[in-house]
Amino acid sequence: MLDRPLLESILAAHGAALADDAFARLDRFAERLVETNRQFNLTAVTDPAGVTVKHFADSLVLFGLYDFPAGARVLDVGTGAGFPGLALKLYRPDLQLTFLDGTRKKLDFIAGVLADEGLAGETVHLRAEEAGRQPAFRETFDVVTARAVADMAKLAEFTLPFVRVGGAFLAMKSESAAEEVRRAQRALTLLGGRAARDTVYRLTPDVPRRLIVVRKISQTPTKYPRASAQIAKKPL
Repeated sequence: MLDRPLLESILAAHGAALADDAFARLDRFAERLVETNRQFNLTAVTDPAGVTVKHFADSLVLFGLYDFPAGARVLDVGTGAGFPGLALKLYRPDLQLTFLDGTRKKLDFIAGVLADEGLAGETVHLRAEEAGRQPAFRETFDVVTARAVADMAKLAEFTLPFVRVGGAFLAMKSESAAEEVRRAQRALTLLGGRAARDTVYRLTPDVPRRLIVVRKISQTPTKYPRASAQIAKKPL
């Protein structure tokens, strides 16, 4: 299913390699993704090249752009069909992944892939603003990821309450997100974060991407995150 030479070339360009066992796990995930997609919608991208680039390379390139500590506790907010979180786990089984999403069927799909691979992972069927107020999740993660979830200012309020002080939030964005990142600076500050790195790169010549690494430098005030209606109506 996956185009291995294409995937390896993209990862190599960003300083990441692909072991045989990791590729085998990822390829089985890709096949299951496309097969399950015939029953209910997981992705609009189903051709081998598209899946390889837009889902798997897009997720795994993070390993060339950010140094995940061994055994890091990672939360993927709005994980959907498991990108980037499930791809990260299959590539690096030592990572402790928690998958957060509001759609139970997608979480069940992820749980099924993990079970087939004999890997552990936690699925949480809650909205981010609800989970972010719970002590079990609040400021307990080393790394939080989110891909194509919301505007940066809103996204910061959904994600930074989960990040421990000293940890990081990885915002996976389109190349054109510079202005929304600029507008989000006040929100980041209020929530205890600081944009440490903003990197524009290309997966292929026609697929540009952007990664914003936000460091958590102080605790998030207890009044955040607010209810989703407030976040939508009056972003920070």
